[in-house]
Amino acid sequence: MSMVDTAPAPAFRAMSTKLDWPNALRSLRRLLNDKDDTTAVFEIMRALNGSSTAKGYLKLLDTRDGGRIAYARPEFAELLMDDAWLDSLPDGSVGAAYRGFIREEQLSAEGLAEISREGSTDVDEPHPYAWMGRRTRDVHDIWHILSGYHRDGLGEACLVAFSYAQTRGLGWALIGLGAASRARKSKEQPYVKAIWQGYQRGKAAKWLLGEDYERLMAEPLESARRRLGITPATIYDAIPAGARDESLPKAA
Repeated sequence: MSMVDTAPAPAFRAMSTKLDWPNALRSLRRLLNDKDDTTAVFEIMRALNGSSTAKGYLKLLDTRDGGRIAYARPEFAELLMDDAWLDSLPDGSVGAAYRGFIREEQLSAEGLAEISREGSTDVDEPHPYAWMGRRTRDVHDIWHILSGYHRDGLGEACLVAFSYAQTRGLGWALIGLGAASRARKSKEQPYVKAIWQGYQRGKAAKWLLGEDYERLMAEPLESARRRLGITPATIYDAIPAGARDESLPKAA
């Protein structure tokens, strides 16, 4: 009797890179009326970002540490949920700022991951493109720290523009354009200029998805910003904190 395993191999299912504009536009309308509708964000990303995620994975392989990172394929959310590891990061570091941010805002990497799974069966696929999507998801709050943008409506819009410049994902572009269009209705503050500066800052910065994030988290925050070419958010910072949520007025 042959000892060769003749069981059929599991079916390989390619990750979709097709664009789904109708779904994306429906989700955008929801998001613009409720900036905290994170489910809508992930629906837009799934509808429009498949191709950019695939290209991002291939770009990662061409970076200095990318081959090693892609081979190891670490699930960064698991590390971000390790309180002992977070507490070990030195004061003044990127990780210490992240630690304070998520605890003050009562956020968690696993909570974000759970929202990303709603309505999708692809998120946890053992596929390199799916892993790249998870990597992009899991570093979102770290980009808040690096960019200096808070979680108010304007801060999220600016970070979306920053993220589009970094990833070239059409989902980020759609949200950024939608936010800028809505922000034009508010004349009291330079909201649109702040969002545009977010794009410019993201374009000028080093490609952040190629970073070794475990190493980055222990790096002093200000020196990390300098090394990565992340310039100050001067326009956003000049807008009073109390006025930043007014950048996205509700639709009439």
